[in-house]
Amino acid sequence: MTDVNFSRGAANPDSQGAEGVPAPRSGELRWDIIELLFFAYRDFVGDADHELEAFGFGRAHHRVMHFVYRYPGLKVADLLDVLRITKQSLGRVLKQLLDEGYIVQKTGNNDRRQRLLYATPKGEALVAKLAGLQTDRITRALRDINPEGVAAISQFLRAMIDRDDPDKVLEAIFGTGSKKPRE
Repeated sequence: MTDVNFSRGAANPDSQGAEGVPAPRSGELRWDIIELLFFAYRDFVGDADHELEAFGFGRAHHRVMHFVYRYPGLKVADLLDVLRITKQSLGRVLKQLLDEGYIVQKTGNNDRRQRLLYATPKGEALVAKLAGLQTDRITRALRDINPEGVAAISQFLRAMIDRDDPDKVLEAIFGTGSKKPRE
């Protein structure tokens, strides 16, 4: 295990914020939030990572499965936009998920060039298992937080999303799109 020295760049202990996290001074970098986000993300995706290893899958597979399950009939082009990846990056992952029966691809009804993606029952079961692990972690984290705090967390996370070029799925999530996510 690597020895990590957390004293580097630490703020004055007298300027502690909530939960003992140093409150930065004006103009200082937000190491406190940066590191909390880093470790929260590491553990949040780590729960699913361990499960995915058994299938020979990684985080890219998880992201694809998540959005295909949540938005049945999602176009490949829209998935590329949501994930902000290239066709080449998606191609290998999508091929594996199709070949192993986690996703099916259908031709669009109105435009035969469209490739619409759907999770199979096998894919739905995998997504449910991964979402269950992540929901358990979220539930534990929110256990002692009041509704106003939960609303503030949600507001903070929405504000962290780059809104300069909102993608179609985020528009649906925030209620401005026509496609509704699966519950």
